[in-house]
Amino acid sequence: MLSRIADSLFWLNRYMERNDCLIRVIRTNYITSFDTDQSTDFSWKDIITLFSHSSTPATQNGDDAATALKYLIADTKNLNSVKVLVTKARENARGVQDYITKEVWEQVNQLYHIVNSPGIEEKVTGSHSMDIIDLLDQNSILYYGVIDSTMPRGQGWQFLNLGKHIERCLLTIDNIFAHSQKMNHQLEIPRDILFWKNLLLSLSGYELYLKTYTRGQYNMNVLEHVIFNKNFPRSLIYSLSRVKRYLKEVVEDTRIEENTKLEKRLGKIYSKVEFADINTVKQEGLPQFLHSLRSDLTDFSKQLTQIYFSYA
Repeated sequence: MLSRIADSLFWLNRYMERNDCLIRVIRTNYITSFDTDQSTDFSWKDIITLFSHSSTPATQNGDDAATALKYLIADTKNLNSVKVLVTKARENARGVQDYITKEVWEQVNQLYHIVNSPGIEEKVTGSHSMDIIDLLDQNSILYYGVIDSTMPRGQGWQFLNLGKHIERCLLTIDNIFAHSQKMNHQLEIPRDILFWKNLLLSLSGYELYLKTYTRGQYNMNVLEHVIFNKNFPRSLIYSLSRVKRYLKEVVEDTRIEENTKLEKRLGKIYSKVEFADINTVKQEGLPQFLHSLRSDLTDFSKQLTQIYFSYA
């Protein structure tokens, strides 16, 4: 497979995964903002900070839902808005139409037309904002169903999933950090489930959490769930295991000289989580653990793109 094709497939799924996470976080915060019992203190300003990674004028109106929704969904000045992410995903999909199925292209195109429909800014800030959020959420979920049921399991599939799970792991790290920051990362201070509910819903892990944990400290249980639960599709250990699996398949197919170094680097990252537990995280410190893991994964991603996509 040409490096140009592999690059586009990799970034197609990275953008779609980031878009999916953003929509879920928006939907969760929009719904919980009406819950007077919600004690997480997670605001629109926090979401804007989480997904923009820069100081923006929109953060000054962090409690204004209309301003936040417009910025997060339809503002092209925000490079991580739904509109920009879907547009970038479509650009990558358009360049590899011979390597993805017609159904995948049509679904990406469908999302593109939804977010670029006339009057989208007025819709997301008006009385029908929830309808737009739900429509985007449903079509994002449909994308994963279409890609899973129609894409052939070859090299294209492998690079799609490498992009998806690297991005998912980074997003989970960022979400954990953003929510634990609201308590200054002080895990010894007891918090109830309402504090963590926003995080769990944003990662689609609330229902599984309730089925898995019935007692114990909420802080420790939630972190164990989102970091070490191998049955939770958005936990760090699960996402890293998927990256490891698809990298192994790519390595077997390509047999490039630098593959050994790449596998060793990922092996160290995976082992750091696999052989750790919640006590390890407490001893190292949650922010230090997350920062180190994110830095290592970012370096791995850069090395992967340099090897397979011929980046300078």
